[in-house]
Amino acid sequence: MKEKVKVASGQGFWGDLLSAPVDQVRGGQIDYLMLDYLAEVTMSIMQKQRSRDANAGYAKDFVSLMREILPDCVEKNIKVLSNAGGVNVKGCADAIGDVAKELGLSGKVKIGVVTGDDILPRLNEFLEKGIEIKNIDTGESLAAIREQVQSANVYLGAQPLVEALDKGAQIIVGGRLTDTGLTLAPLMHEFGWSFEDWDKVATGTIAGHIIECGAQCSGGNCQFDWQNIPDLANVGFPIVEAFPNGDFVITKHDGTGGLVNIPSVKEQLLYEMGDPKSYITPDVVADFTSINLDDDGKNRVRVFGIKGNANTEFYKVSIAYTGGWKAVGTLVYSYPDAFEKAKLADKILRERLRKLGLKFDVILTEYVGVNATHAHLAGEPPRDIPEVQLRIGVRGQNKADVERFTKEIAPLILTGPPSVTGFAGGRPKVEEIMAYFPALIPKNLIKTKVEVLET
Repeated sequence: MKEKVKVASGQGFWGDLLSAPVDQVRGGQIDYLMLDYLAEVTMSIMQKQRSRDANAGYAKDFVSLMREILPDCVEKNIKVLSNAGGVNVKGCADAIGDVAKELGLSGKVKIGVVTGDDILPRLNEFLEKGIEIKNIDTGESLAAIREQVQSANVYLGAQPLVEALDKGAQIIVGGRLTDTGLTLAPLMHEFGWSFEDWDKVATGTIAGHIIECGAQCSGGNCQFDWQNIPDLANVGFPIVEAFPNGDFVITKHDGTGGLVNIPSVKEQLLYEMGDPKSYITPDVVADFTSINLDDDGKNRVRVFGIKGNANTEFYKVSIAYTGGWKAVGTLVYSYPDAFEKAKLADKILRERLRKLGLKFDVILTEYVGVNATHAHLAGEPPRDIPEVQLRIGVRGQNKADVERFTKEIAPLILTGPPSVTGFAGGRPKVEEIMAYFPALIPKNLIKTKVEVLET
């Protein structure tokens, strides 16, 4: 058993800083690199990509990244865990295998492939068997939206990742793996913790929660003393230094920007927080009220004393379905009376939409520079406000109505209030809406599969 294991965060979302994982691998000693690519809507985007191209459906940025860092990972024996496989895990793994061959690393890299999260092909089977899948927010039945469903993925925990590591995988690719499981699994594997030692599992889960959003816990998007956070242009992504007793330290590589301190870690702990005593994952129910934080030196925060409770009998399922169409248009009005002009333009536009007989589920107006962020809490702006952006959007089930809305923005330039600017790029784009349907499903219905491929 190792005395200490270092798990580095290299990716907080698909589209995060491209240099971060490279810097994590080359900037100092680490044992594992975790890369989180998936948000709820990402799976539906990938499913659409695959419907157009059978070879698509995964985060191709991951393949480009591995082409750059795989030689370093092999040389330094750094293991990589990711959920970059999206809805085409095997395709992603094959692409990594091709990269290994291209780099002359054949026979030196084992790729773990974790599947079983994608239950889209099984939805009809579940419905026919009378298995209830309901929206946990609204109680709506899956049957009501079944024809519009684009993706359905179970949030898998750390167990299949541990299995892949136990089988010798160096690069692990999965689909909808939990953000926290990508950090928890290396600790379970290295320290031999039991999946029924709830305090230890909660410890690894909270470690994963702290670093899952990348630099958000090391100075990025930080509300506390943000003016004095050093060198964010070269921000260092966080690293977990974990120990067999369950304590761990959050830190970052020396010589990098940003900071790690108790306020920065606290902010991330509160991210996506519901009941602090019951943070539910597939692996454990963690108690955030048991967390203790201590200053452990410059850019080091020690975390200890964490408690956990038994996991539940359910997996969470993320289901995305088509929910109509939307479009958003903007115009900018300048001083004097900028806000009054924007309000009049909104009134004129709404009246024209009414006269056209267009039907929308929602028409939403925001005045950027006045109340777009704080809504009614912003209060009345000063009369000498220099400029206001009118931002108006519609959502509806009829695509033709939404398209007609996009043709009514530009006419306001010559047929509405004066001093319009900031209109560029043509008519607003009509976009299909992906709606979110969160649900629960019994764990005994889901079978995961772990393969280890030789390159």
